[in-house]
Amino acid sequence: MKIKSVILLGPALFLASALLAQGQGAPTMGPAAAEPKMTEKEVITELKKGGGDQLLKDLDKRGVDFEMDPEVEKRLRKAKATDQIIKAVTDAGPKERAAAAKAAAMASGSIVVPPEESEEFKGLQSELDPDKAIALAQAFVQKHPSSPILSYVYSFEANAYETKGDAPKIVEAAEKSLALKNDNLMSLMIVAYAIPTPQYVNAHQADEDKQLTKAEGYCQQALKAIDDLKKQPNEADADFARRKASYVANIHADLGMIHLDRAQLGLMGLDKEELSKSEKEYTLAVQGTDHPEPSDYYRLGEAYRLQGKLDEAIAAFTKASELGQGMIKQYAEQQIDALKKAKSQSAAPAKP
Repeated sequence: MKIKSVILLGPALFLASALLAQGQGAPTMGPAAAEPKMTEKEVITELKKGGGDQLLKDLDKRGVDFEMDPEVEKRLRKAKATDQIIKAVTDAGPKERAAAAKAAAMASGSIVVPPEESEEFKGLQSELDPDKAIALAQAFVQKHPSSPILSYVYSFEANAYETKGDAPKIVEAAEKSLALKNDNLMSLMIVAYAIPTPQYVNAHQADEDKQLTKAEGYCQQALKAIDDLKKQPNEADADFARRKASYVANIHADLGMIHLDRAQLGLMGLDKEELSKSEKEYTLAVQGTDHPEPSDYYRLGEAYRLQGKLDEAIAAFTKASELGQGMIKQYAEQQIDALKKAKSQSAAPAKP
């Protein structure tokens, strides 16, 4: 017996946008230099003016557009460059500055990218039209196939497909992202949400249990990534704790859906153990955040209903109705009416 709801109770939040905005190890765009890099001629001119201290400040701020080699060093020494100046010019060269920026980015968990990629990525990040966002993502991949931020580009492509409700494409794009960066929290949360949805599992009935197991693995990876999150600059401890709790609640909801799906896979009836697991995960989801999703209360109601816990189911559907709008409110109220009717009929005395 298989009782599978075919409605999708609203898309997940724009998780990619939210996570990027709140700093999840996402790419830090390398800004273009405020001033042009110093030429060798400028360095020598400043040396001859005797402005060693000012030169050191300018080198640190602007860098130089040339690399140090024996011939350059010879010319700088002739202009009275000290060992300190020679080292500063060497460190200000393009290769040294790029290496230093990369090392700093790796230490902070961020990524520095060229200005062109930065601008294109910002355009993708801010695009609200899903079709345009998909086109921008695909164009970026074609133009920058070796970019260090491709994983995040695929995240936004998955996010755009989520807006369109195209579950297979959501999973395809998110898994491309994770193939490049397996701890990309944005993509982990998107794919963990998408796989157990009716739209996806109904298209994978032949290997549904395999797909659900894969989704469960993504959930565990996401929980680890959330646990590894670092507080952002100027973020209060309480805000950081709430942010992490919200992400964890999302994952518990995904696990709840996975167990709810599994409970209905058997040919001989509902799997009571899986229903109990689903109830537990959805309870953690709604209790773990200050702003629980109405869809999580709705699915908690389903888990209760399928276990015959009618009073608990009515209470959960009532919360879904109170918090939800539109379709979810309508479905929740229908469930409440049906369950109250079933209760009254079961309580009615048997006719002689």
